[in-house]
Amino acid sequence: MKKILAVLLLVFCLVGCGGSVTDKPSISGTVVEVYENSILIDSDGSPYYVSLSAENPDNIERPISVGDEVTVYFDGNVAESYPMQIHKVYAITVNE
Repeated sequence: MKKILAVLLLVFCLVGCGGSVTDKPSISGTVVEVYENSILIDSDGSPYYVSLSAENPDNIERPISVGDEVTVYFDGNVAESYPMQIHKVYAITVNE
């Protein structure tokens, strides 16, 4: 029984830990404003505040400037306020 439990735990860890950032939910848009700890993007006419406090800060390409097209990889949760807010960010890439 312990062996089966250990194998299942290993499989869950490998599946959960092995995922790429690009497998996460994402949103793309144009940077409208840049702040110290966040950016405001416009995605298809909807504004989103995006936190720059990423899980892995090395995955945020800097500097991000107004007018940049970016893709934000996040946990899938969006605070439904105006503008909407994305707090748990995994990575932000600047699209060329």
